Amino acid sequence: MQQQIDQTNTSHEQLQQLFNQVVEDNHKLYEKVLELIEKQKQLIHRLYGQKSEGVTARQTHLNYEAAQEDLAELEQIRDDYRSGLSQDELAKLPAIDPIEAETLIDEGELADQPLPSVTHQSKKPKRAKYTVIPDHLEVKILVHEPLTTVCDCGCQMTQIGEDKQDKLGIIPKQFYIERHLYPKWVCRECDTLHQAAAPKQIINKSIATPELLAHILISKYADHQPLYRQNLIYQRSGINIPDATMADWVGRCGVALEPLASRLHALLLSEPILHADETPVSIMKNHVKVGGKSLKKGYVWAYLTPQHSALKAVVYDFAESRRNEHPKAFLGKWRGKLVCDDYSGYKFLFHQGVTEIGCLAHARRKFHELHVTGQSIVSIEALTLFRQLYAIEREIDERFEKHTPPIPRDPKIVRQIRQEKAKPIADKLHQWLREKRQLTTKNASITKATDYCLKRWQALTCYLDDGRLPIDNNWAENQMRPWALGRKNWLFAGSLRSGQRAANIMSIIQSARLNGLDVSAYLIDVLRRLPTQDDLDELLPHRWMPPQ
Repeated sequence: MQQQIDQTNTSHEQLQQLFNQVVEDNHKLYEKVLELIEKQKQLIHRLYGQKSEGVTARQTHLNYEAAQEDLAELEQIRDDYRSGLSQDELAKLPAIDPIEAETLIDEGELADQPLPSVTHQSKKPKRAKYTVIPDHLEVKILVHEPLTTVCDCGCQMTQIGEDKQDKLGIIPKQFYIERHLYPKWVCRECDTLHQAAAPKQIINKSIATPELLAHILISKYADHQPLYRQNLIYQRSGINIPDATMADWVGRCGVALEPLASRLHALLLSEPILHADETPVSIMKNHVKVGGKSLKKGYVWAYLTPQHSALKAVVYDFAESRRNEHPKAFLGKWRGKLVCDDYSGYKFLFHQGVTEIGCLAHARRKFHELHVTGQSIVSIEALTLFRQLYAIEREIDERFEKHTPPIPRDPKIVRQIRQEKAKPIADKLHQWLREKRQLTTKNASITKATDYCLKRWQALTCYLDDGRLPIDNNWAENQMRPWALGRKNWLFAGSLRSGQRAANIMSIIQSARLNGLDVSAYLIDVLRRLPTQDDLDELLPHRWMPPQ
């Protein structure tokens, strides 16, 4: 009997040792997961914490998403392990950031949190780690009562309060039938018949409502969903809209929206300052072709007002080439200040009364390429001066945007700040460029970058003398992103005509975005009112008012 007891104790001790070993190993694995989480965060910050000029915006976005998904997987492993531990066991583990445990928070809870001290606020706002649930959403209440409200002693329990947990849900897009009835009224005495006439529609005799047409246009041109992919999505709701039918609707809407795009074009030409940029888009040569290449390169040109202009508009012009005849035809007799890159297609304009405004971002990019490729050690000196110039622009932005709502920028104040703070730095950069150019040979790697700046120095520094001008052309490049994203999905334009139609629709959608409109509500109202609207200006994005 004693021997059996001893064997049982030994066996228990071995199990306890094995259990302790497993717990210790789990803790080590947990600490390893925490270490990997920190390394992943550091990697994400290093790669995507600031704008990368080595990859495209789409590549950066997709890589960032993949990195965040990897981080989420590690955090899920950590949370799963913690969920099986008691409070005492959790207390023995390394602490984690409490914010990470909160994935959702409503605006009311956010407002109740104390604001950080002004002296300890970071100069650059950090990306929030939680999703804010807006207060305007419909609330569906689900009450979770305990299995019983009767106490073990037999008494009926009394409710003393409740805990609230908000979650964010979604109702997928729902189709519906909009049935129009036209009652017939007849006079029995004189056989006169009265019946309401069918209202004019954007596409006569079409089954599509303005809501459906707007959804298709936004899905194609704002969300970059080709029509065949939209058809597959709609089929999941039991609705089959053939690609050819949607293509017909899109074509007719493009024609209907052309007068609005033309009116925006006319308004742009009344502005004293414009941005311009261009990007390639493939065009199909022939719809049916055996062998050989069926695509040719076309270009979409963007013309838009500055970011802080009173008129916020962008107009796209689709053309079959990059020749200078296209900006010449679009701008016509316009004589103002054009913010653009160094493309030769704009050069003729500067001999016809247009003032060239250079892009400091392009100039900086040339030194950045030398720096990241290790071709020039001294390029870091130029980058430091560029960084100081951009820091002053951020200071100007904060001066006007710190108010709620932001106050309009005063060009006189902007010019004064630039003259006092930015001009000395620009002069120092100019002196540095001249000195380095004298010390380098014609074939040196840094020569091309210095020559680019020196030859265009007047255009690059015009912004110092005019508070209305931007420091670079990044604002125009940002308005090209929808085309860059779109061509990755729909790959090419079916024809020059379809490209021009897309340019009209994109001009309306992007201008609505620039004006901070709900693009869906705006486009639905425009498509409903356009057939009977006399004053088209009332439908322009910067003039449009939501229907009461």
